[in-house]
Amino acid sequence: MLSTELAELKAHMAENPGAVIEDVAKQRKVTPRAVIEALPAEMVRIGGGEFAAAMTDIAEWGEVTLIVHTDDAIFEFTGAIPAGEIGRGYFNLMQPKGLHGHLRHERCAAIAFVERPFMGKTSAFIAFINVDGGVMFKVFVGRDETRALRTDQLERFRALADRIAPAKAA
Repeated sequence: MLSTELAELKAHMAENPGAVIEDVAKQRKVTPRAVIEALPAEMVRIGGGEFAAAMTDIAEWGEVTLIVHTDDAIFEFTGAIPAGEIGRGYFNLMQPKGLHGHLRHERCAAIAFVERPFMGKTSAFIAFINVDGGVMFKVFVGRDETRALRTDQLERFRALADRIAPAKAA
């Protein structure tokens, strides 16, 4: 990406931090990863190489929302993410009903931790980014009965971010 395009994207995301990442990527003909990286630095941390560790931690959080956003649909699952394990080339979500399946964990190139405003509320999510710069899926910190982010999950989210994507020293 040219430096002027990057500067324009960063300015756009600074003014519109709650924009739908996939929509901005499509409009600007960049990857969703580029959009996430263009968010203000205080809103995003990116690390990688710890897909199984991240998923194992998330499986202990309780009810979260997992979103898969494609050109054709936005799938949302709200509930506990099942425990999983690596086998036969996949990270296998180990439960017979509800959310289950086989994730191509080796295609995960990065894990982004994002805290930003969205639709008038603070949101926090983990984006698993594939080798092509696309978002495999996102896991959102859950909300309590007042629609505030669950404090226990936000603490887990930040602790996981500290392990996988430590903040850079100023």
